[in-house]
Amino acid sequence: MNRKRLIVGASGASGTPLLIEVLKSIREDPTWESTLIMTDGAKLTASYETDLTLQEIYALADHVLEPEAIDAGPASGSYRTAGMLVVPCSMKTAAGIHSGYADNLLLRAADVTLKEGRPLVLCARESPLSAIHLRNLYELAMIPGVRIIPPMLTYYHDPKSIEEMAAHTAAKLLEPFGIEKRGYRRWQEVRDA
Repeated sequence: MNRKRLIVGASGASGTPLLIEVLKSIREDPTWESTLIMTDGAKLTASYETDLTLQEIYALADHVLEPEAIDAGPASGSYRTAGMLVVPCSMKTAAGIHSGYADNLLLRAADVTLKEGRPLVLCARESPLSAIHLRNLYELAMIPGVRIIPPMLTYYHDPKSIEEMAAHTAAKLLEPFGIEKRGYRRWQEVRDA
């Protein structure tokens, strides 16, 4: 069976637990596979935000590519994917994607995703947002297929822990690709319960 491939990029913003939840969810769906690209900033941030080693995070993905591997598959439009998710997406990475400044594999893969008209989801992570950040995100959001999904806290599903909040956010990040996270409770399901 040919599985659908999702490129998952991670940049240096805070949000490693969200990356981990996303990778676990993709792994649970036998129709999908993930290709992970973590920047050096993402690797450094992960060392502060999780007890998992880098190798344990890598093990959650089906394929792992280094950001320096600018000649790897995702750098080409002929590399078949269902799209790309950047979680977390730093404002530096958002600026690079916005300007087409593809100086590493994560940025090049996002650039290819845009030029091929594939879905691109950015888990934009910064607070507060400056006018420059907002301009970049606004202009990215105007591109067909681009979705900006910041990790906003929600309470309607009655979360009991930070882990439940992270799982809910991960479900929202994967929803545009049609990946259903186990245990995800939508507003209507909560309201009708």
